[in-house]
Amino acid sequence: MTNATKNITAMANAIRALAMDAVQQANSGHPGAPMGMADMAVALWSRHLRHHPTQPQWVDRDRFVLSNGHASMLMYSLLHLTGYDLSIGDLKAFRQMHSKTPGHPEVGVTAGVETTTGPLGQGITNAVGFALAEKMLAAEFNRQGHNIVNHHTYTFMGDGCLMEGISHEAIALAGAWKLNKLIAMYDDNGISIDGQVAPWFIDDTPKRFAACGWNVVGPVDGHDVDALDGAIEKAKLSTDKPTLIVCKTSIGKGSPNRANTAKAHGEPLGGEEIALTREALGWPHAAFVIPEDVYQDWDAKADGEMLVNDWDQRFDAYKAAFPDLAAEFTRRMAGELPDNFAEIAVQTVASAHDKAETVASRKASQIALEFFTASLPEMLGGSADLTGSNLTNTKSTPAFRVDADGAVALTADAAGVLKPGRHINYGVREFGMAAIMNGVALHGGYIPYGGTFLTFSDYSRNAIRMAALMKLRVIHVFTHDSIGLGEDGPTHQSVEHAASLRLIPGLDVWRPGDTTETAVAWTIALANKNRPSALLLSRQNLPYAPKQDADVITQGAYVLAEPSEVGLKKKAVAVIIATGSEVQLALHAQAELAKLAIPVRVVSMPSTTVFDRQPVEYKKAVLPANLPRIAVEAGVTDGWWKYGCAAVIGLDTYGESAPAGVLFKHFGLTTENVVATVRKVLSAKK
Repeated sequence: MTNATKNITAMANAIRALAMDAVQQANSGHPGAPMGMADMAVALWSRHLRHHPTQPQWVDRDRFVLSNGHASMLMYSLLHLTGYDLSIGDLKAFRQMHSKTPGHPEVGVTAGVETTTGPLGQGITNAVGFALAEKMLAAEFNRQGHNIVNHHTYTFMGDGCLMEGISHEAIALAGAWKLNKLIAMYDDNGISIDGQVAPWFIDDTPKRFAACGWNVVGPVDGHDVDALDGAIEKAKLSTDKPTLIVCKTSIGKGSPNRANTAKAHGEPLGGEEIALTREALGWPHAAFVIPEDVYQDWDAKADGEMLVNDWDQRFDAYKAAFPDLAAEFTRRMAGELPDNFAEIAVQTVASAHDKAETVASRKASQIALEFFTASLPEMLGGSADLTGSNLTNTKSTPAFRVDADGAVALTADAAGVLKPGRHINYGVREFGMAAIMNGVALHGGYIPYGGTFLTFSDYSRNAIRMAALMKLRVIHVFTHDSIGLGEDGPTHQSVEHAASLRLIPGLDVWRPGDTTETAVAWTIALANKNRPSALLLSRQNLPYAPKQDADVITQGAYVLAEPSEVGLKKKAVAVIIATGSEVQLALHAQAELAKLAIPVRVVSMPSTTVFDRQPVEYKKAVLPANLPRIAVEAGVTDGWWKYGCAAVIGLDTYGESAPAGVLFKHFGLTTENVVATVRKVLSAKK
């Protein structure tokens, strides 16, 4: 069906009606934005978006991100109308328990939803990650006459997205990377929850984007489908800049008494106003009733089938010409590690185990990364302007750069093959880095990891939480993990951050104590296809802790040293639990206690989150119920009491500016204090 024969007014009004009806039935939600953006959706989804409703994971589809995720009924209406697996019954269950239509779009819950949005500003930032992945994959895999990676990323966003500080980080990087396949459509309606935004949002948005290297189109009448169509066509011609299309719209379009008011934003219109809106729109149909001709105008299955069939044929030709590249592309887009990953991991861990080096765990991390990045071309590293401190760069990951004309600069790998650089300089943009990595992971083809100081995980936290919610393989490298960083003082010394990160459901947190534990942490993080990880790493050198078997580290905690290893042929009478740099403290205390004929067991617990998932029998074997436990960690003590500790040696205050050795002594993180604490606990037990 041609665009000329489609009833674009009815197509847009179908979205408005479904949004009104679903929000009214749920008695909660946001009808105004879907009603205001309906014509934008018609222009994009019916004339430009390359997708297939029955194959929502087709790898070369265009990606659509609803950054202002509270407008979720726009997303759900589009998915239903175009033919995705989302029924009218699903729309009627909007915002209800276990429905496919939660209050904000959730990836993995609703087919066709590319990312979970709602926290404003993160959607546009995820979109930057999508577009970055597309640009890099195209540079890596496309060959002359074979463009198997060639799609756009579109995002709708509102005033709230642009008020959030993360949007500045995102648009600056998109401009720097010349992401010309990224097209953002700005729903410029001038309304937020508190009313007209003019008193508190005075940014000149077009100039702001232009200053960041964007192509700006508009303002365009956001209710003129043909004008919007032309704006998108113009945006697609850009070869060296992302594009912002400014769409002037009316929130709650069609509602006689709520349009252009904050009342349309986040509450049902009410039965009376819905009736008036139906009349004003010329929409006589009952709630949740869509005429068949409107369904036909929206149906995208036939066009999607043609798009996918065409791409399949082109990919077959690509596979015939470049079989190895095709196999590698297929593997990576499926998110599968190489068949020999287990062998790579064993070699990496064995090397760390054999060398027994005394290095900071941040350096141990880089040593492991040298192995992994050499063997896993999908690893895409980076740092928020702390590369020399985080040590996230390797010989196999030259810097990612873009030429003046927008092309990705290519560097020869070890085999002489030209590829994009795999280390991203994010600048001082921790939150943006974290949310962009989420977008990269969602797109597929790369495993992103990025570094900053642990204390700045607070800047990244909501994006880390979103990665956990979406079950994404994103790896955060957090160095300078405690007061051990020394003279920079309490602003940079992490105290509560390890405990805080451990509270995020679905996030694995590792605080390794030596080279082997660090290598194992990387192995588990890479193997976890559906879980993000955070590696908390030291600035100061950590001696290697001898161990018989590296495999037990994968359990999150293990018995590192029994009394027999310090010359006592007695059973342990207490357990010292330690992580990271404090493992050595525990071992030294064990040795001093042995001189007093007090046998203790030392348990290294590099990952509480992994250990907590182990079978009860294993946990009891590591931490016997009859033995008092003393935990030692250079951080807040709260999280350790759940292990039934009789005492916790930690830091329930901020640090100080001084050399690391002075600080550890000042705060009682010493062998002498651990020995005294164990003796006190045992004395109290008697």
